[in-house]
Amino acid sequence: MDSSIPTEINIITLNCWGLKYLAKFRNERLAEIGRRIATADPVPHIVGLQECWTHEDYRTIRKQTKDILPYGKFYNSGIFGGGLAILSKWPIIESSMFRYPLNGRPTAFFRGDWYVGKGVACARIKFGPGLKDVAEVFTTHLHAPYEREPNDSYICHRTAQAWEIAKLMRGAAERGHLVIGLGDFNMIPQSLAHRLISKHSPVHDLWLALHPDSSIGAAVDEVEKARRRPIPTAEFNLTENGATCDSVLNTWRWNKGQQKRLGPGKPSIEVAMDTIDKHAKRLDYIFASTGLNASSNSKEGWVVRDAKVGMLSRHPELQCSLSDHFSVEATLVHSTSPEFMSLRGEDSAREIGAFLQSASAGEFRSKLLETQLKSESQDEHLPLQTYDEILAMIAKYTLRERQQRRFRLYHFIGSVFVSIGCWIAVWWSPRNFVAFLLMLLSSLGLGAGVIDGLIGGLFVGSEIRALKEFQWEITNARTAAGGDLDASADEAVTDW
Repeated sequence: MDSSIPTEINIITLNCWGLKYLAKFRNERLAEIGRRIATADPVPHIVGLQECWTHEDYRTIRKQTKDILPYGKFYNSGIFGGGLAILSKWPIIESSMFRYPLNGRPTAFFRGDWYVGKGVACARIKFGPGLKDVAEVFTTHLHAPYEREPNDSYICHRTAQAWEIAKLMRGAAERGHLVIGLGDFNMIPQSLAHRLISKHSPVHDLWLALHPDSSIGAAVDEVEKARRRPIPTAEFNLTENGATCDSVLNTWRWNKGQQKRLGPGKPSIEVAMDTIDKHAKRLDYIFASTGLNASSNSKEGWVVRDAKVGMLSRHPELQCSLSDHFSVEATLVHSTSPEFMSLRGEDSAREIGAFLQSASAGEFRSKLLETQLKSESQDEHLPLQTYDEILAMIAKYTLRERQQRRFRLYHFIGSVFVSIGCWIAVWWSPRNFVAFLLMLLSSLGLGAGVIDGLIGGLFVGSEIRALKEFQWEITNARTAAGGDLDASADEAVTDW
């Protein structure tokens, strides 16, 4: 490994849409994704992948990228795997897979979030000779929103998951390491989950740092409509809003008729960049902090030079988009680099980007003017009503889960009595086929009841305990936000 500290770090995050058996042209698309990473400009140093479900696809990408990204880790989790991977130019000295305590429901097998064991892939990457020359990289894929907020029944899961990754990133920053958070967060900017991450971890949304007036949802979303902005074009969504999902440019969002017109040997179908793009939104993010600790008086840190939406070009033969998401790509430049030191003036400051203040200090560096690194204080807590909103959400979801547990346990008990009744009825069965039907009903009913009983007694019980922990932590955070640290939340507060 090179003994010098890099002056820049190029980062890519991409949801590959690599669902086994379900994602069309999976092998061809992921192989091409590997080729695009290998030929990316600038050359990437750290890559986070989501929905790379099979080790076969991971090996294909590794084969394509091993010359520029010799280190990599495929993370295993859940029954079918978490679909997460991290590639790096520098050695991965430590890795772990943190599985979210609230992680979907096993009964929603058709959605699969619980079965893949969603969580955070963590890697410590040594990029320089010093003790603090470490980047802690976190890659995740939060629970999908299957309904629109506020009626999303999984919003409590996604909020809890955002809270957990915020804690992981905060811990990394307190160790004085550079923190990089990547992934498909399934959240729109300024949403509850986004605000939790931004406030309770010392990282900043790199796209928002460069584009503070970018959209906070798709043009059809109520939160974006309230801003009364013009309906964006596809180009505006790419260059200003950072939209990575549901773009009119992505062929996997086209209807079936349009998709059938694509393929080898068929005329290319182009979408004009000035096409109105109502549904595109930003779900994929790169978060980062400076890597300084609170005791440091140094003015050194990392600068966001640029950020862009990538992986736009389609597969050269199939003509389809490489994934149902586009990538996010960003470059961090160290403040001691010649490139940074040579810049002067407001225009140059805008060109170079935004400084990322020490996260553990809980502040954000303003735009660089005349090479002066000025900071402005930023409250590290959310408004009290936001914590109250989360606590109300937890209480509502806990009530739902307690009802679910009762119904499932009642079903189990009822199935036992029905089964016993069927066994007794067999003795007085007038015909063999009636006895057979009774035994079939008994077996199927008891089997379904046992499964429901296990889900109610074990899974729902585990989820309620996770909710208790989440409620306790949010109560503590609310207390700290109110300034009364002595009134720390007592465990007895949660009497469920």
